Amino acid sequence: MTGTAPPTKRPRAAAAAGIGRIPIIEVGPVAEGGRWPARAVPGEAVPITATVFMEGHGSAGATAVLVSPDGKALPGVQMTETNRGLALFEGRVVPDQVGEWSFYVEGWLDPYATWRRDALIKIPAGQDTETVFEQGAQIVEQAATRTNSPPEHQAVLEAAVVRLRDQNLGPEDRLAAGAQGTVAGLMAESPLRELVTKSAIYGLRVQRQRALVGNWYEVFPRSIGAYFSPSDGWVSGTLRTCADGIGRIAAMGFNVLYLTPVHPIGRTFRKGRNNALKALPGDPGSPYAIGSSAGGHDAIHPDLGTFEDFDYLVTRARELGLEVALDLALQCSPDHPWVTQHPEWFTHRPDGSIAYAENPPKKYQDIYPLNFDNDPEGIYQEILRIVRLWVDHGVTIFRVDNPHTKPLPFWERLIAQVAQDAPDVIFLAEAFTRPPMMRTLALVGFHQSYTYFAWRNTKEEVEEYLEELAGPEGSFLRPSIWPTTHDILTPYMQRGGFNAFKIRAILAATYAPTWGIYSGYELAENVARPGSEEQLDNEKYEYKVRDYSSSRAVFMSGLLGQLNEIRATHPALHHLRNVTVHPTSDDSTIAFSRRLDPEHSPDCQADTILVVLSLDPSSVRESFIQLDLKALGLTAPADSAAPALRAHDLLSGDVYEWSARPFVRLNPHALPGHVIHVTPVGHGN
Repeated sequence: MTGTAPPTKRPRAAAAAGIGRIPIIEVGPVAEGGRWPARAVPGEAVPITATVFMEGHGSAGATAVLVSPDGKALPGVQMTETNRGLALFEGRVVPDQVGEWSFYVEGWLDPYATWRRDALIKIPAGQDTETVFEQGAQIVEQAATRTNSPPEHQAVLEAAVVRLRDQNLGPEDRLAAGAQGTVAGLMAESPLRELVTKSAIYGLRVQRQRALVGNWYEVFPRSIGAYFSPSDGWVSGTLRTCADGIGRIAAMGFNVLYLTPVHPIGRTFRKGRNNALKALPGDPGSPYAIGSSAGGHDAIHPDLGTFEDFDYLVTRARELGLEVALDLALQCSPDHPWVTQHPEWFTHRPDGSIAYAENPPKKYQDIYPLNFDNDPEGIYQEILRIVRLWVDHGVTIFRVDNPHTKPLPFWERLIAQVAQDAPDVIFLAEAFTRPPMMRTLALVGFHQSYTYFAWRNTKEEVEEYLEELAGPEGSFLRPSIWPTTHDILTPYMQRGGFNAFKIRAILAATYAPTWGIYSGYELAENVARPGSEEQLDNEKYEYKVRDYSSSRAVFMSGLLGQLNEIRATHPALHHLRNVTVHPTSDDSTIAFSRRLDPEHSPDCQADTILVVLSLDPSSVRESFIQLDLKALGLTAPADSAAPALRAHDLLSGDVYEWSARPFVRLNPHALPGHVIHVTPVGHGN
């Protein structure tokens, strides 16, 4: 990854000339008028929306057109008016490869739909009968003569023309011949299009699947293989012992190994256990206080090993099906080489000292933030060099620490340059901050973003946020869902204990295509440091040796493995925007489904997953569910009490036949919910 590449070419919105004969407005997904492209992965059905209308009483139609990276327009996808009368149309396009795609919308007059609407009013009223029938005959005749119309369709349409003109038939029969049944279906399926108008062209950036789908597992490498020696005190784990310990992680079905910083740690103002201001002998310090006499962001902590050891870890991870993600934390300890080599890169107080990091009331005396307004070009080139270095050593994903505290133009430039050098590299924004900043970080290039999921705990909060993430925002901000992290332990997790960890694992694994856990989740580590949402004995400030052999850990490891296996075998869970919330009668029970429909993704098989989950970690909950059978790809039986679906619980293995209003009883002390594979009654799994 060397050399300097030109900036990434971004599809910009190509302005249409004026309003156009058929007005096309409110096209989506579009951000800031097309300044930034929407996002997708190969095989993802992207919903294209637009408001399309025309003057008078003409019936407008719309087509979504996808343009491949080589500039070839694919056959258009006819859009459906989703709210009759308000002219909002939607259609789904499916890109099939990585690259810079684009799309546009065509609006057009539908002469047959216009005629049919008028005919259904005028003929029963006896108004202009022969004129109306002749108009209809001419329109249907035009459709019958199209060269791309199959012979059997032409025959149906030609027969309709004859009947429309047959004055020996009654008006009802003539109208039925041209405006109803098969003819109406054929004309709706393949309409005539007049006054075709093209919208502006908008970008669609298609990235590799890992940008949307992944199972992450976070580790502090120094803790894996660490031990306490009565004579020597704590002995750090190494990159080699870490490599030897990740088989357990891969066995649970995780496919991204996320490493917290592996760089040298400063000694000046080093924090002790539980963020104590003074470190005791043997305290390893926070790996986020980067830099010492051993080097900075381009070095490895001597206790962990060498670059040869890092390469060994990456190779071992790949053998196990794991990609390596590395923390990119752009901050320095007071001992970082940059402090003496480039003092201008930092903010100085009036007394000449360098300002340390703060997030009131939190203080980070062991960390100096960079000032990106001091020598921005020098800082940019150095960070680009560092990213390239780690990419050369096999890192394919960067989890960026606190990106919202750095300038957005810096990220836009850096991510674009890295995309030119190494298109497969992914950037995850760790930004628990204001929504505008989170959204704009995604717009300027971040592939994924942490979310507010950890703080959405009530039924209303969970359902609303699920639909928010799957809505229009999902075309730009791709969520990464974490129940806890090394910095976050919410009151819900503190109070709910082991059952809360079960509930949130099931929810996180089905809530979005990417989810992750922090090591120790299997043990339900839930004791907080007083007055904070961080764990007591936080691993940021000490070694943490864990025993995964307890019955609880074995149970949770098995549950995590089941969830990842379900995700691997059910592609409905690989998509973000295919969600439906189903009402429940209990205020602590939620139900939602994800359906992959061949109608939207022609190359896929139908797959439907229904999640029914209690959010109460302490009590048994009972609830009726009002299932939206259409959203599940099912047809309602004639008898509303009859079985409507075969429900195979992928967690317990149980199989039920459920009506459209099933009753559930959920026990958090066992399995707090169901992850159901839905098929029609009578079908096998």
